[in-house]
Amino acid sequence: MKRFKKVLIANRGEIALRVIRALREAGIASVAVYSEADRNSLHVRQADEAVCIGPAPAQLSYLDIPSVLSAAMQTGADAIHPGYGFLSENSAFSGAVSAAGITFIGPSPETIALLGYKATARKLAVRHNVPIVPGTKEHVGENALEEALKIGFPVMIKASAGGGGKGMRVARSESDFLKSVEMAKSEAKAAFGDDGVYVEKYVEKPRHVEIQIAADSHGNVVAFPERDCSVQRRHQKLVEESPSPAVTPEIRKNLVKAAVTLVKASGYTGVGTVEFLMDKDGNFYFMEVNTRLQVEHPVTETVSDIDLVALQLEIAQGGELGISQDRALEIRRHAIEFRINAEDPANGFAAAPGCIEEWITSGGPGVRIDTNIYQGYEIPSFYDSMIAKLIVSAPDRKAAISRGRRALMDFHISGIKTTIPFHLALLENREFAKGEADTGLIERMFQKEPAGV
Repeated sequence: MKRFKKVLIANRGEIALRVIRALREAGIASVAVYSEADRNSLHVRQADEAVCIGPAPAQLSYLDIPSVLSAAMQTGADAIHPGYGFLSENSAFSGAVSAAGITFIGPSPETIALLGYKATARKLAVRHNVPIVPGTKEHVGENALEEALKIGFPVMIKASAGGGGKGMRVARSESDFLKSVEMAKSEAKAAFGDDGVYVEKYVEKPRHVEIQIAADSHGNVVAFPERDCSVQRRHQKLVEESPSPAVTPEIRKNLVKAAVTLVKASGYTGVGTVEFLMDKDGNFYFMEVNTRLQVEHPVTETVSDIDLVALQLEIAQGGELGISQDRALEIRRHAIEFRINAEDPANGFAAAPGCIEEWITSGGPGVRIDTNIYQGYEIPSFYDSMIAKLIVSAPDRKAAISRGRRALMDFHISGIKTTIPFHLALLENREFAKGEADTGLIERMFQKEPAGV
């Protein structure tokens, strides 16, 4: 089995720092890349080496494949870890890395293309009897309205490429459908360079549940307990927890079976996530596969006591999982993750970049914080607004909520607006406390129309 000596992280911020720490524990040297705007970022300071790959705009730095590859070759990296976002689900990048004789820590280009493109992933799901929401078999063109009428309103328009809630719109009637299609296509083109969209039936008040999987090159696949990501705004997750308060042991068994079936059928290697929508009756439908590490991976790590980044490294080096399905499904704690963003909840969650004047974080039993922020750090306006992830855990959900409330109150951040006040309000919300949140909860809390309508 090969062993990496040096790994380049093709990302920034807290995820780059998370990977650097895993590499250090494994005795592997790390290489950070950074844009000119991230020169003072903590991941640059902590890496063994660091290379500037371009100006602030992501298209000229973190999304610039030749620049990333050049940094890897210049520093003699054996492998590239893509993190999440940016190039992590780009099959062309995965292929270019392999063609350069460097290991891509993730699935093959073919698998990324198969699962990362939602229309082809849906076809694969249908072939293997994984339930899907009724919709078009592939992306739509001039026949879009005709297809929508066959499905029946309301419908959801989704970008065929990419993820993260980009290129998604709800159309509740024929009158607003074509405008919604054009908006989704435009956003998808800007985000992914591909304006393909498909249409599916809109599930009213769904829950968003997902199954973390890991698969090695020896044919072994395991699934972990589900994460509930229903608390989201404009399809962007804000809170994730595991296990889901709405998932019974029988539903979990069926979710795991569906996820593992799909992963095995695709020839997947690495870690990834199979996402589902679940209605009020417990019926679930395949939504998409994220062929990378998720932002919310610490929730699963906390519940299962398994290091997913270390698992990624082991798989990429040709090793076996060494974890049984029964062990992977052990639920040892209840965990909740709060995404702390530099946003102003009172102003429509508007981005609020700026200088961190005070930065005092939480601690104590059952508290984990993943961040790259420090006092005096200037948050750039060019990238995602997330500045920290607070993960709390306890023996049960009620205790985890209490711990989350305490940990959020422990934070003292000044100089910018953050989502901490929103999270504290959420913990007082009756629907959330009872475990009844669905993807429309935040809109109801703020008495706004559902996103995309």
